[in-house]
Amino acid sequence: MLNSNLPEPELLKTLLEPLLEDFLYWFERSRNFLETEQLHFLTQQQQADLLARVTQAQTEVRTTQMLFQATGSQVGVETSTLMPWHLLVTECWQVAMRFRMEQSTEQTPEI
Repeated sequence: MLNSNLPEPELLKTLLEPLLEDFLYWFERSRNFLETEQLHFLTQQQQADLLARVTQAQTEVRTTQMLFQATGSQVGVETSTLMPWHLLVTECWQVAMRFRMEQSTEQTPEI
């Protein structure tokens, strides 16, 4: 449980810093996945669009992270900024899960 007695910059650092790191981690994994796998359930254009959105989100998160660090953890991030990143990570998870399910189905021997 978080200590509500933390000074505001420390509270922001405790919450926001790991969240931004998590976004960067998942966007990097998603970018690598989209660059190396051919997803047969997406058109090439859909896959390219998803990759472009992930790449753009990576840039946005890195910029936010740099601003956060440059201000000594003195600024927060609006929920309206975080939500699209969260939704994009969730979309990437769903795509990866579908890919893995289809891969496992293809590898299951028929009896």
